[in-house]
Amino acid sequence: MARKPLDYDQLNENVKKVQYAVRGELYLRASELQKEGKKIIFTNVGNPHALGQKPLTFPRQVVALCQAPFLLDDPNVGLLFPADAIARAKHYLSLAPGGLGAYSDSRGIPGIRKEVADFIQRRDGYPSDPELIYLTDGASKGVMQMLNAIIRNERDGILVPVPQYPLYSAAISLFGGSLVPYYLEEEANWGLDFVSIRQTVAEARSKGITVRAMVIINPGNPTGQCLSEANIKELLQFCYHENLALLADEVYQQNIYQDERPFISARKVLFDMGPPLSREVQLVSFHTVSKGFWGECGQRGGYFEMTNLPPKTVDEIYKVASIALSPNVPGQIFMGVMVNPPKPGDISYLKFAAESKSILESMRRRARMMTDGFNSCRNVVCNFTEGAMYSFPQIRLPPRAIEAAKRAGKVPDVFYCLKLLEATGISTVPGSGFGQKEGVFHLRTTILPAEEDFPAIMSSFKKFNDSFMEQYESYSRM
Repeated sequence: MARKPLDYDQLNENVKKVQYAVRGELYLRASELQKEGKKIIFTNVGNPHALGQKPLTFPRQVVALCQAPFLLDDPNVGLLFPADAIARAKHYLSLAPGGLGAYSDSRGIPGIRKEVADFIQRRDGYPSDPELIYLTDGASKGVMQMLNAIIRNERDGILVPVPQYPLYSAAISLFGGSLVPYYLEEEANWGLDFVSIRQTVAEARSKGITVRAMVIINPGNPTGQCLSEANIKELLQFCYHENLALLADEVYQQNIYQDERPFISARKVLFDMGPPLSREVQLVSFHTVSKGFWGECGQRGGYFEMTNLPPKTVDEIYKVASIALSPNVPGQIFMGVMVNPPKPGDISYLKFAAESKSILESMRRRARMMTDGFNSCRNVVCNFTEGAMYSFPQIRLPPRAIEAAKRAGKVPDVFYCLKLLEATGISTVPGSGFGQKEGVFHLRTTILPAEEDFPAIMSSFKKFNDSFMEQYESYSRM
């Protein structure tokens, strides 16, 4: 019988190469256990609302009115919605004449792109051109659009930090390119080591790979570090000298839990450095409504901004964006409100500011509780989560545990995380899903469970971990 086009062995090989650990084996097992009635704490993905974070009131009010514009004609609308939310909804509806049910421009609504440009100018101190800003269905879609444009064949390499968010390895596989991993230095708080990175590039080139772009994730996912201004300067000089485009994943820029290293955008540092770098380094920056204190993951609002890309290239990216016709319009409105939130003096300002502050301060406390909790455990060491929304502790597995994992046909940290899941219901992601140095093992967990649940979660983890270590270390002593 003839093989059919969608039979497994007839599929695009690039599709089969894709791995995505955040929703991989651990997640599937956790979903099975949940169906069996076990309580599961899903800390595998940065999904704040799923773990109980309440939505911010003002953006939901604005989008509710945009979704149901007939409410604006109701004489009682002012009893349910504040005047500034009503005014903002009317503003966005005026920018989208067909309402939320109509396609927008493939790049996103021009008026909202202007709001994003104004936000970038306020943040960085340099003007931004709305024509070089594209709104997307979350930052992930923008990352995929840019990687698709950069990768020409399997000999094109993309420098990606390891540990890395697996969107990058998955998308590079899908588009048929080569991932060139550069290792972050755990002992230096996940910093960049340019001696090692230069060596990595030289090795890739010696194998015939053309290294074309470099990815940074700042603040880091899964590692939680914030890059210093000095580190970003060195990074931009490196990209300039090596002729690399820089893809700056800055989706966690609002998630900062220490005061020593505030977020500073790659774009600001680039323009501060002046010519020739500020005119020549090609930079694409990404942001989203999914992270920060908003956590609106399901709304799929994002943008990317292009710096120093030639007009013909921008035209080609527009053409490809047009295939999808339009980014989703509610997500665009969420982005508009995020970059242009209520201001002091607005009716909704005090409530918005209080809600935002409460979420961020709680996340700061949870980052500390989680880091301290992991560091109190046997054979576990964890750098402080300076930013983003994850902890990435190193688990020092005893030799007998590694042997037991091999007998079970599992990667050692997958073995550990499965045992943790079965014993406690805590669903994490093994470090091997993000990449790590040979013989070193980690897991990633979000800091997003409800603050009141943290003592019980960390106690449950400690009890499991100490029992696991006792079991496999006692074997070692026999």
